[in-house]
Amino acid sequence: MKLPNLTTVATALTALMIAAPGIAMAADPMGVDDGTQLTLWTRAATQVRVDQLVQAYNASHKNQVTATYVVTDDYQTKIGAAAAANGLPDLFSADVVFMPNWTSAGLFTDISDKIAGMPGIDKVAQAGIDVGTWGGKKYGMPFVADLSVWMWNKKLFKQAGLDPEKGPATLAEFAADARAVGKLGNGVYGTYWGGSCGGCEVFTWFPIAWADGQDILNADGTKSLADSDEWKSIYKIFHDMAADGTAFMPDTQTETGATWTANFSKGIIGVQPMPATQISALVTDNLADADIGVTPIAGVKGGQATFIGGDDIGVSRDSKKADAAWNFIAWVQSDAAQVEVVAKNGNVLTRTDLAKNKYITDPRVALFNSIGAKGKTPLAKNFGATFNDPQGPWIALMQNSVFGDGANLAANNDAMNESLNP
Repeated sequence: MKLPNLTTVATALTALMIAAPGIAMAADPMGVDDGTQLTLWTRAATQVRVDQLVQAYNASHKNQVTATYVVTDDYQTKIGAAAAANGLPDLFSADVVFMPNWTSAGLFTDISDKIAGMPGIDKVAQAGIDVGTWGGKKYGMPFVADLSVWMWNKKLFKQAGLDPEKGPATLAEFAADARAVGKLGNGVYGTYWGGSCGGCEVFTWFPIAWADGQDILNADGTKSLADSDEWKSIYKIFHDMAADGTAFMPDTQTETGATWTANFSKGIIGVQPMPATQISALVTDNLADADIGVTPIAGVKGGQATFIGGDDIGVSRDSKKADAAWNFIAWVQSDAAQVEVVAKNGNVLTRTDLAKNKYITDPRVALFNSIGAKGKTPLAKNFGATFNDPQGPWIALMQNSVFGDGANLAANNDAMNESLNP
């Protein structure tokens, strides 16, 4: 028996479905681009990068996205009020650490099937998908990515007798380099970080444990491991730097996060954990291109890791335009968006296969996009109250362990567990 030509069959079926209204054609995996007007909310901290994406999308699509940028500290309140009034926009983003709280509360539309059917989905950063997954259903995709790294000032390293081309490869080396630069004095300090900023420490300390193959939370985010031997080793190294007074800039303990990256950009800090997105501003603002070194965050024993931060994006549960909204989300992962918008502007990609492209000529930016494969994003429903809240248990634990005597570690960790399981 001779089999029919498959191309002919497919053409005939397509014609039949177009002609017969009662037979539905398969939906476009990239969604609908038919001139739909879409609304998008995001926090002000992402405005520059989101503006770049929205403008490029609007210039190349029939659909049009209108973005609203909300003061970052007011964003959670605005989303909560809109959800209570069933008035969420078509699209909204969330800091990745808050995604589990909002997905578990049912604020997003389930886009599992759309994600599964998206061409090239295996090339999209999996951490950004995982953090938007709740109860086996997928609600979010990576939107604006950022990574944590260690940066060092090459001029200050050279003045301190260190190799300006060699960054720290362990946490002990980080401490030794900071001490060496700190001894220069005259308004120069070894290191700086947000001692009263829970989010800063989440972003830059979690990878220290990850690099050693350890963690701070169990798999479902319901148990704190912050009293483990690994974490005791981490606290001790920072505690000793605080105790001997040679490494920390004096305001470290009280830094709430508002200015935690500013002092490095002034050229007065030797080595510091930093967001990858700071590199473009540092290069163009105050320091010459050759003055900044970048290396992955390392553990007590070595290794490499990073915190994959930034924002996820999803379709709100209140939107009546899900297919058009999906078109924007899917486009963000396209070559056009990732290369011609994200990479062109020197930012971190959400597509691991595009790390090598015509715009990435700086080896530091190339490192950002390669280290993402070793990154993680923590998952916990009550993450914000536990780690980001200025009055939360994480800051109390860290302050006690680094700037105190660590005697309350067990009680602090119990408070973490209570917060994770309200």
